[in-house]
Amino acid sequence: MGGMGFIHSAECEIMHNSALINIHMTKNASQLGIPRYFFSSSVCVDRDMQPGEPEMSEAEAIPANPDNEYGWEKLYAERMAMAYERNRGMQVRIARFQNCYGPEGTWRGGREKAPAAICRKVAEIEDGGTIEVWGDGSAIRSYTYVDDMVEGIYMLMQSDLHGAVNIGSPQYVSVNELVEAVAEVAGKKVHVRHVAGPVGVHSRNFSNARIYSLGWQAQFSLLDGIACTYPWVEAQVQTFRI
Repeated sequence: MGGMGFIHSAECEIMHNSALINIHMTKNASQLGIPRYFFSSSVCVDRDMQPGEPEMSEAEAIPANPDNEYGWEKLYAERMAMAYERNRGMQVRIARFQNCYGPEGTWRGGREKAPAAICRKVAEIEDGGTIEVWGDGSAIRSYTYVDDMVEGIYMLMQSDLHGAVNIGSPQYVSVNELVEAVAEVAGKKVHVRHVAGPVGVHSRNFSNARIYSLGWQAQFSLLDGIACTYPWVEAQVQTFRI
């Protein structure tokens, strides 16, 4: 997994390694007679959008224009998985994830996603301290807590839904609002210094109608999820300080 820093600095590695992993996994699953195969894709397959644009369905990812190579590789791997379903009889289910986060996730080293990165930065400062945030903090995201994601995957795998299915929280927030949520959970006053860095798309507004049709609903608000995630990240920070 990788945050925006990794996605923008390791394009060759992402395309090469991800393609090989997915080519071999899909082929070997088919050869071994696996009856049902799950592929974890990403809403990174979608184009850059502006906040407030109408939500896009899964089918509207084509014609394609992802803003990074990670998204392009995911689209290719989706197509390959669907080809195996058509030609080899293996049932395939595809979920497009939207910024999954939670305890036990990567929290340092450059591959962590925004929720873990902000949790780490806030945990590292004293009350009233300052953290750095890439860009102006206005980029809009949806962050999906890991328990909700796992429940969505399980329900999708038990279903008859073919093709890509978005799984994500319907709560859209800016990066600045993410910082505010982490600060609230931490009980700290946090100042932000906006600095140059890879930000990614302005927004991704995606429809969850297909996963909703199975009865799935996100149970964790951003504040709920951060309340579960921040203490774990804070404990890691304290452990590695010793």
